[in-house]
Amino acid sequence: MFSDERKDGSPRFGKLHFPVGLWINSPKKHFAKLGRRWPSVGSVKSTSSDTASRGSEPVEMRPATKNKASRHKRISALFQRGGTGVPTSGGRGRWASEKKLADLIDPLPEDRVEPASQGEVPGILKIYGGDISTGANYKSVLATARSTARQLVQEALERYGVAQANAEDAYVLCDVVGNVHGTDGSWQAQYLRAVGDSERPLVLQDVWKPKTGCTRRFEIRRRCDVERMAEGISQARRQQSRRSRAASGGHVAPKERADNLSLRRSISEMNLSTKRRRDRKGVLSMAVGEPQEAMDVANLEQLSQCLIQPPTEHPYFLQLLGYNEKQEFVIHVMTRRRHIFGRPERCPAPDQSNYVDTFLSAPDILPRHCCVVSSVPPADPSQPRGSAMVRPFRGALITHNGAPLHRQVELAPGDLLGMGQHFLFMYKDPRAAAAPPAWLPKAWVSPGLVGALACQACGRSLQERQEAFRAYLKSREPQLRYRPQEQEALLAEIVRLQEAPNCRLGPAFLFGLCLEHAARELEPGHLPRLIARIAQLVKEAVWEKIKEIGDRQPENQQDKGELGNLSIEEVAADLRPLMLWMANAMELLSLVQKRVLDIEKDLDLEGASHNALLSSDLETCDEAMAVLDEVIMSTFQQSVYYLTKTLYSALPALLDSNPFTATADLSHVPELSSMPEGIQGTLAIYQATLELTRDCDLHPDLVSQTFGYLFFFSNASLFNTLMERGSSHQSLFQWAKAVQIRTNLDLVLDWLQGVGLGDIATEFFRKLSTTANLLCVPKTSLLQTSWSRLRNDYPALTPAQLHHVLTNYQLGPGRVSPECWSPPEKERDEIAHSDIFESFTDHPPLILPCDGFRLRLSEPVSDDTLHRQLIRLRRFLWELERESLPANQRAVYGLDPSQ
Repeated sequence: MFSDERKDGSPRFGKLHFPVGLWINSPKKHFAKLGRRWPSVGSVKSTSSDTASRGSEPVEMRPATKNKASRHKRISALFQRGGTGVPTSGGRGRWASEKKLADLIDPLPEDRVEPASQGEVPGILKIYGGDISTGANYKSVLATARSTARQLVQEALERYGVAQANAEDAYVLCDVVGNVHGTDGSWQAQYLRAVGDSERPLVLQDVWKPKTGCTRRFEIRRRCDVERMAEGISQARRQQSRRSRAASGGHVAPKERADNLSLRRSISEMNLSTKRRRDRKGVLSMAVGEPQEAMDVANLEQLSQCLIQPPTEHPYFLQLLGYNEKQEFVIHVMTRRRHIFGRPERCPAPDQSNYVDTFLSAPDILPRHCCVVSSVPPADPSQPRGSAMVRPFRGALITHNGAPLHRQVELAPGDLLGMGQHFLFMYKDPRAAAAPPAWLPKAWVSPGLVGALACQACGRSLQERQEAFRAYLKSREPQLRYRPQEQEALLAEIVRLQEAPNCRLGPAFLFGLCLEHAARELEPGHLPRLIARIAQLVKEAVWEKIKEIGDRQPENQQDKGELGNLSIEEVAADLRPLMLWMANAMELLSLVQKRVLDIEKDLDLEGASHNALLSSDLETCDEAMAVLDEVIMSTFQQSVYYLTKTLYSALPALLDSNPFTATADLSHVPELSSMPEGIQGTLAIYQATLELTRDCDLHPDLVSQTFGYLFFFSNASLFNTLMERGSSHQSLFQWAKAVQIRTNLDLVLDWLQGVGLGDIATEFFRKLSTTANLLCVPKTSLLQTSWSRLRNDYPALTPAQLHHVLTNYQLGPGRVSPECWSPPEKERDEIAHSDIFESFTDHPPLILPCDGFRLRLSEPVSDDTLHRQLIRLRRFLWELERESLPANQRAVYGLDPSQ
């Protein structure tokens, strides 16, 4: 069966030449005439092949008719037209010569056939039989001018060893045309025609030659396969004819459509003169039907009335202005839910996404200009229907009720839709309730405050305009109106806003409002440029902060007489701007990604024919998002660098301090001041970092990864110090020191558990905790434990690390390690060549979050600090806009921001 999906450029549909438009006569009668006057051009693709005789390319087939006379007419008409078959390679003609085939079809009378003695010599005919014997090449049979196809089939079957009775009835001789190509010299079939039983193959081979570059050969195929393909052709032809009655031509070339418009008639043409009929042959726009849907005769007859009266069941467009009104219809009916306007192309693209419903022949019309989607019928018939939607394709000049249209909007009945500089349509939907038109003159609204709130053409009084302005200034709605010429000053002001106290996510929020305004009010190409500019400003601000922090480090000071480490309070103050930009960049990246998804949806909807501008926009947005990624990565790296630099000097006290001193009060472990002095420094750094991340509203995932890196560094630093000092004279590998280390570590983990970081700490402190547990095992029990048991009980330690701990364990004077601690022979080589220290390069990677963001641009502003900043920016923009007005007009509006 043929697929209902339209295959543009396919040999099945590329040359059907069915007329476009609507038919007035009985479709059955009209197509009956068409069948007698039109050559059979249906074809199907055969994918059957064998390794020796046929390739895998599609094969076009022309079925033979059952009636000899009709076959005569069809084949004669076919060859007189120069071959109507459409080759897959795009060739127009099939045969080089154009002679009659009457002598090839009807048997020659015996008295008209010259005897062999008069010069007729038998010839050798190669017949390929891949369907009979897989892998066989061909069989040679003797043939004369009087040999019929049935006789040659019988002889070839004998040569192939087919001894079944009446086997010639199950097979048919096929005339196949193709060419040889490829490195292996394989032969690929392009055309296939079933030869009639009474046709004379040798005469056919002598009279009709293939076109240049092609060769012919004869093949034996099963008759049932050939008839099945012929039936598929008939079904495809009937199905395509039903589609073509209401179609506007799809992707048929303009010249071919113009040649075939003589077959298209309408009711209105019945009373027209012959001259006017000829004038209307160039019409290329007509109501269309769904390519995938077949329409019955009743619907076609009803739609044909649309040429002289509007339809009652379908929405339509009434053409008010056109480019060539003598060749254009006045009514264009929507028979599909999704209706595409566009310009006919000479070389249409083969993909389905380029299907066009109504053609408009004007130089400023794009191949796909705009798309109208009708409303879905409501489930409850008593409910009103929804509105249709119209959206322009990128680069198309569209006006909606006189205003330029850049993005998808609702299309109400009575709306005016302008396309290019020539076409103007009124949208009508007879199914919708009657309503006054929405295109009455209205005040033009500019993106600025003057156009939105202070326009005197709207009829509002001075007091009303002042009240509207004050209401906008104090509004908590997430809205920030500005003009493109004020954008740069606005963005710079937002960047400076980051230094204000308690601002937190203010820059990301205000940048997001700028993106919303650009997406809603400005032309589509402005949004990607705005995203790129915002990302660049954020990057410049972050780079400046990083440089300032580096200059304040003690090792970079000019006076290096007294070098000292910065306190955690000083480090946190320096890192606060970086943390704020990290939090804002993360929120801003989320807002940008949402806008990029909208652009990608537009690209998918518009297809591949108009993706140049959208692809450029996506590239710009991708580069901007890469800049924001770099900002987040840099701020994260700088933050953990300075925090770990501070931790490095505080961590060793955790190994050396004794938590069991008289000043330590272990009953109040949640209180930092009651902790042992040896771990207070480390916990103070953790606490300052936690407060810093909360104060900056850092994303929870980034908070977890920040502490994950700090815990990774703490574990690796403490473990390496423990392993290094374990082999020195100040060995820590003894039970007494291990108990102190274990207690300090437990206090740290308990405190972290209390602030919500226990799970992360437990994961990253596993190796240090495992080592402390091993050293806390009583000496007598440890001496009796074997190597294999220790490996199973402490899997976090590598064999080399475990061997190092056991080797340097303090057993007492004169005592040596027991034999059971010795590793097996197969592990000794690995232990000898393995490193016992933890690598700082194996830190966890930074993974950006994909959800859980804080900003909601669709909700009113609830934060008072953020609301004050929004009001300040609105006043700032109004001052800029008022300064651009002439001096004699500034007081006319009566808008004083101090009110």
